Amino acid sequence: MSTNGKNQPIGQERPRESTGPNQKVNILLVDDQPAKLLSYEAILGELGENLIKAASGTEALEHLLKANIAVVLTDVSMPGIDGFELADMMRQHPRFQKTPILFISAIHLSDLDRIKGYERGAVDYISVPVVPEVLRAKVSVFAELHRKRLELENLNQELEQRVAERTEELRERADLLDLASEAITVRNMDGTLRFWSAGAEDLYGWKREEIFGKSVHEVLSTKFPVPFSKIEASLHETGRWEGNLTQRTRDGQEITVACRKALKTNKAGSPVAILEISRDITATLRAEQGLRNAEKLAAMGRVAGIIAHEINNPLEAILNIFHLLRNHTSLDVEALEYAQLAEKELLRVAHIVKHTLSFYREAQQPIAVSISEALDNVLELQSRNIQLQGITLEKRYLTEGTVQGFPGELRQVFMNLVGNAIQAMPHGGRLRIIIREYADSKTRSTGVSVSVCDTGSGIKPEHAKQLFEPFFTTKSMKGTGLGLWISKGIVHKYDGAIQFRSVRRSDMSATCFRVVIPGQIPSQRPKADVA
Repeated sequence: MSTNGKNQPIGQERPRESTGPNQKVNILLVDDQPAKLLSYEAILGELGENLIKAASGTEALEHLLKANIAVVLTDVSMPGIDGFELADMMRQHPRFQKTPILFISAIHLSDLDRIKGYERGAVDYISVPVVPEVLRAKVSVFAELHRKRLELENLNQELEQRVAERTEELRERADLLDLASEAITVRNMDGTLRFWSAGAEDLYGWKREEIFGKSVHEVLSTKFPVPFSKIEASLHETGRWEGNLTQRTRDGQEITVACRKALKTNKAGSPVAILEISRDITATLRAEQGLRNAEKLAAMGRVAGIIAHEINNPLEAILNIFHLLRNHTSLDVEALEYAQLAEKELLRVAHIVKHTLSFYREAQQPIAVSISEALDNVLELQSRNIQLQGITLEKRYLTEGTVQGFPGELRQVFMNLVGNAIQAMPHGGRLRIIIREYADSKTRSTGVSVSVCDTGSGIKPEHAKQLFEPFFTTKSMKGTGLGLWISKGIVHKYDGAIQFRSVRRSDMSATCFRVVIPGQIPSQRPKADVA
């Protein structure tokens, strides 16, 4: 009989309705070979989660029905129900449609096999041999996302319960409905509005006298998650419906609301009106997406650090061999040139590996940080994008700029500013980086001033006030809206300041971000170069 991490029979597992930040989640391991299951258990044991083992697709389905599974790790080739068939069955069940599936295979390794796996809803397709650190990092991301999702669901249930309790109280007196912050509306069966609360006015922007007698969903341009006929049918059958709706406010802003509908009947049981309570969850959904993106970036960072560390050891051995080969008497002039060229390229690879590791190894205490070195590290990592987009790089380092701080945090600020500048110039332009000494005449404090200027598309005036707000982005679905907000928080932690200025004209545009960081600055000889 399969067991979990507590040596309890798996058959006694039940789906958990709630979880805390330190509670374990269930990870389902599916393979018909016991040796592989033991190896996966050894690899993932460090995560401290409940590892549930299944020797077949049938047994895996039984565990899925009994336990609340965070992520499924399954082999593709199995007798009976194979991995692909198991994924198809999971996606047909509403409870498992969003459960992450990771395929592992030593046989089905073609592109067609991978496409087949992704078409069945896989989040990853891993080939054998498995790199333990990479597998552990990937599974930990999905386990943590599942834990966060359960916490959000619990919070949402608590909020929904509060709304329900409050609504029951407000039903006793209609005038108390205006005290609710949620949008509360009552419409006739033909869709025309008969009640519009103050919360609805605040959320949507229309006054009640402007919207009475109109079809509310036409005014709000409501987009339903399912056909409207199904919603009406559910109301008539059960008296209730709830789900998320996409609507537009008076100023044209698209929002997502969690809507709960209830059917009101007369004494004869005939439907007479529909009560709707809507709560704006747009910010919550953006926060969830931001959390998912942050977890993905964190996982990518861990994987990059692991790969760079593993590459570093054989790379040093190869460099030592080339050093010996370069002085070998058997090489002619042409072979020696080739050996020197190869050694030069390997040194470049070693340099990249070194900087990659430094990005993901943070100091525990503040140390002396060279701003010029931190910027050079960022520019080196972005050098390929700068070259591909035909951007001219100009560096004016009027001081080395040394401050006390954490290198990783400062590199994160500069990586965000430089990355934004490069993205603003897809068809080329000029990127100018300036470091100079800074002195405040009022406080007499000194520090370092860093300017990142580009000749890209510029920043629209209507976006200027929101630029440093969380989840605000001008990059559509490509951005999380967290970069500048996080950068501002880091700079303020150093008692510094971050400002910008943007000019948009028909013939040219330019944007310049300036970061001021207090700190000790040694005297340095000015230097400048243009790439």
